[in-house]
Amino acid sequence: MSQKNNLPKKENNCYETERLLIRPVAVDDTDIIFQLYNMPNFIKFIGNKNINSLSDAENYIKSKFLPQIEKRGFGNYILVLKEGNQKIGSVGIFEREGLDVVDIGFSVLEKFEGKGLMFEAAQKVKSIGMEEFGLNKISAITSKDNFSSQKLIERIGLKFQKYVTLPNEDEELMYYETK
Repeated sequence: MSQKNNLPKKENNCYETERLLIRPVAVDDTDIIFQLYNMPNFIKFIGNKNINSLSDAENYIKSKFLPQIEKRGFGNYILVLKEGNQKIGSVGIFEREGLDVVDIGFSVLEKFEGKGLMFEAAQKVKSIGMEEFGLNKISAITSKDNFSSQKLIERIGLKFQKYVTLPNEDEELMYYETK
């Protein structure tokens, strides 16, 4: 990563928006990670992460999400509806191989799409990254045919820059970045 975080790590912080509680992912979030990562649109647009069981989801959390939170203080956040205390999705800022700028990513259970919840969550997590963790830039990548993600990425203030292909991948992706 070309960006360095000189601010103290802020671990275990929970945040709020009007309708959501946003908290760092934990090992007991295997259920929502399993559900999200096995949705047809997640596999189509983001890829198959081979999370075929709750045990796979737990191992993914332990190997992918928790180390970054420990190292950087930020990472993947679980979204919980205030009304009903239901886990509905995740938004995170990730260090990704092949990108020089951390990138924001998101997924939501299908029945919660189109309600503005992901905009609310992504906008908050973007501001957390920039204001609390001192990130100068945030990027986003998406498939050329993932129009809903493109719209959301642009709505939170990122601008299309170029096409990129990540290491060990074949698909050319759209790359966005904050100004």
